[in-house]
Amino acid sequence: MARFRDAALEFGYEAVEVSHSTAEPGLRELLRGGAPRVSSLHAPTPYRRLDDGRHNGDANLASDDQTERRLALAETKRTIDFAAEAGVGYVVIHLGGVGDRRDAREEALRDLFDAGKRDGPAWEAAQAELRNWRAVNAPRFYEAARRSLEALADYAAARGVALGLESRLNYHEFPHPEEALSLLAPYENGVAGFWLDVGHCEVQSRLGMIDWRAWLPRLSSRILGCHLHDVRGILDHRYPGNGTLDWEFIASVLPANAIRVLEIDQREPDAGVAAAPAFLHEKGIV
Repeated sequence: MARFRDAALEFGYEAVEVSHSTAEPGLRELLRGGAPRVSSLHAPTPYRRLDDGRHNGDANLASDDQTERRLALAETKRTIDFAAEAGVGYVVIHLGGVGDRRDAREEALRDLFDAGKRDGPAWEAAQAELRNWRAVNAPRFYEAARRSLEALADYAAARGVALGLESRLNYHEFPHPEEALSLLAPYENGVAGFWLDVGHCEVQSRLGMIDWRAWLPRLSSRILGCHLHDVRGILDHRYPGNGTLDWEFIASVLPANAIRVLEIDQREPDAGVAAAPAFLHEKGIV
């Protein structure tokens, strides 16, 4: 982590967000103070293995199994505690989904995309099947997600931490745009707001499932921060400039006060990571 801090400073970054794949020693190293500062924590950092062998990020805040949901709440509250202790004002959360993992229907749609079969009856049938499956199964999971957000918002607000509800990569996950509007309606941005992940939204748009216009500008006023990364095909987390995202559109809808976090895959080349801030400055993003 010390080497990571040095690299971030060398590349010109002012702050870092600590990811949910960071173990506790690394989290504590980044929170100990000094440059670059920590802007936000991504729950459930720190990373750890659960008793059943899963990563704690696999615990589902939208589960209809109350034992599972309580576990997910406890792991997220642990991140909030770290943030509050260190004076970090934002915690990004994944609110869970309809089931615990990407559905086979979405896998089939992604396979069609990768095979270049992006129109016609098979493509439309795969989209419809996925859309209908989620519509039938989402209500009970949505209610669990809503209760989880309520509990976490109360817990975080009492500790001076705001929650960022992230747009997700997979169609089964919460929230979709209407769900985000409804889930966030009871809260001011200082308690809970929207965390725009541009790559996730782009992937769902390319799959033909959730159009960008359903997110923005409708949710622009709720944005606390964003995850910025590029997309090739439906592969996200490329460094900005290493894909085909419409950055001019992002610049047109992103509030000036939203935190900008570059969420770049660790296997992307250092040169691309170093060049990304200048690229985004040229595009009017930073």
